[in-house]
Amino acid sequence: MDWDQAGYDVRCEWGLQGIIHLAPTSDVVIIVDVLSFSTCVDVAVSRGARVFPYSWKDERAEHYARERGAVLATSNRSAPGYSLSPVSLRGIPAGTRLVLPSPNGATLSLATGETPTLCGCLRNAAAVALAAAQIGTRITVIPAGERWPDGSLRPALEDWIGAGAIIAGLPGSRSPEAQLAEQAFQQMRHALPEVLLKCASGQELVRKGFPDDVLTAAAWNVSSTVPRLQNESYQES
Repeated sequence: MDWDQAGYDVRCEWGLQGIIHLAPTSDVVIIVDVLSFSTCVDVAVSRGARVFPYSWKDERAEHYARERGAVLATSNRSAPGYSLSPVSLRGIPAGTRLVLPSPNGATLSLATGETPTLCGCLRNAAAVALAAAQIGTRITVIPAGERWPDGSLRPALEDWIGAGAIIAGLPGSRSPEAQLAEQAFQQMRHALPEVLLKCASGQELVRKGFPDDVLTAAAWNVSSTVPRLQNESYQES
């Protein structure tokens, strides 16, 4: 199909439709949801936790967590316990099984089927790129984006830059879409904290009182963790 970018080794496309059209012809898919699912996964897995993605917190989430002997993260960043706030996961003990509901990164993680799936962000961009290249040559990077109030996809700058950071570490030919994402990252790489704090998604978190979540997500290549989706959960590759 014309839109599957099949003539290139490294492809990049937004959201669920990107997975539907590109994952079947990929050796590996990388999910990028910088604010904040992918960053949360990196922080938790780097401490030895396992993260079970869940599409969103509904009445079934607690049952899902109980079945897996897991803790359910709250949807409220201000509440005690674990949530989509990366800061809340800094002290998570090794061996913790965490169900992390998310309408974007988690939902996309559950849509990749049998294609090997990694979770990437700015923090682990180089490590994830290296691991993906060891899995295969046909690599698809999926910036998750956010949601408008009507539920439609809102392309998000932070995910575009995060995708570009991973693409910058990959070998092989790039589709024009992948080239543009990489160029966006290269242009912003020297001012990542400032850019993420000022972009729309960052401003939303700052307004709600979570600037540290944004700064945690803006840290570039501070982690060597490679979360891979195995047996329903992200764990160290």
